[in-house]
Amino acid sequence: MTATPTLLAVDGNSLVHRSFHALLGTQLTTRDGRPTWAVKGFVSQLLGAVDRIGAHALVVGFDDHTSSARKAAHPHYKATRGPKAPELVHQLQMTADLLRDAGITVVVPDGLEADDVVASAAAQARAAGWSTVVVTSDRDSFGLIDTSTSVLRVINGGIDASPVLTPERLTTMIGIEPGQYRQYAALRGDASDNLTGVRGIGEKTATKLLNAFGSVEAALADIDTNGGARVAAEVGKAVVAKLSSAEAREAFWQNVEIMTMSTDIPLGLDWEQPGAGRLPLDHGRVTAALAALELTSLIGYAGRVLCHAGEPAAPVAREPWAAVADVPDGPEPCSRDEEELAPHDAELAAAAVAAEAPQPAAADTWTADTLF
Repeated sequence: MTATPTLLAVDGNSLVHRSFHALLGTQLTTRDGRPTWAVKGFVSQLLGAVDRIGAHALVVGFDDHTSSARKAAHPHYKATRGPKAPELVHQLQMTADLLRDAGITVVVPDGLEADDVVASAAAQARAAGWSTVVVTSDRDSFGLIDTSTSVLRVINGGIDASPVLTPERLTTMIGIEPGQYRQYAALRGDASDNLTGVRGIGEKTATKLLNAFGSVEAALADIDTNGGARVAAEVGKAVVAKLSSAEAREAFWQNVEIMTMSTDIPLGLDWEQPGAGRLPLDHGRVTAALAALELTSLIGYAGRVLCHAGEPAAPVAREPWAAVADVPDGPEPCSRDEEELAPHDAELAAAAVAAEAPQPAAADTWTADTLF
């Protein structure tokens, strides 16, 4: 029986941002002065993810930095964010160019974001009978998790220390089903995106409400037709008052609209036979692309992981600067998660993984079952 092939769908903006802040102190540049520390960090994480997951195909999404359909429709969206550092903007473009030069499928959707690319990848892979692993540090992708889609949520410690979240592990971690995540986030709001949720309803109350009713629509129906008697009994009278407000409902539904990801972006992937997006890649193209930015220390590992060529050099994910990818609070976080990157998040993720781990029959078996 043939194993289900796996697509790795990568949020390029998220990982480049992480690498930019994590490796800022290295100030790595090419001999002619071009900054490359975020590029090298991204490629290291990408190789580690492909290696760990054993991907059969690869697509990387980036935000369209020239226009935003969400901002056009909702001018307050991300309005509190300052401009990106020029070195970051430069390295985002350099990373996308390097990936294209190496033969990797890169998608920058008009007016949309990397989130929309990974959502489209998950939907289209499912339809083609593939599984998908989304690689990101942003929690927005949690709503994509289902029986065919998991999320490798990159946290402090790098790729090897990051959890692969399945439906069961997400429920263990935050207490709701993946299909409820968008409404949970819309209730909670997202300060980094300048999205105010329902005032007075935080994560704990949102979780209780969704567990009790399954959806916000059901809770609103109880308020509108029954005076909110059941809502009051389940989560308190104060929540009835909060959800009765026209302002709160408008904020909630607006957040749902903004947080809804596109699933029909053309990706140009070949699902049925070797072609665009599929691994292995051409070894010469990958080597030339890395050499052009003087990232020669990555060539051996990239050759094995992306091109299935020869024996690996020492995996770059094990290098000290890549293994300890702690991201400090900074002025240009990619999302609220980049601001928090909490030890609390890591503890929850570890608990989620541990909850799924069987009693080990052997060390190798336990490691594989725990990570995947």
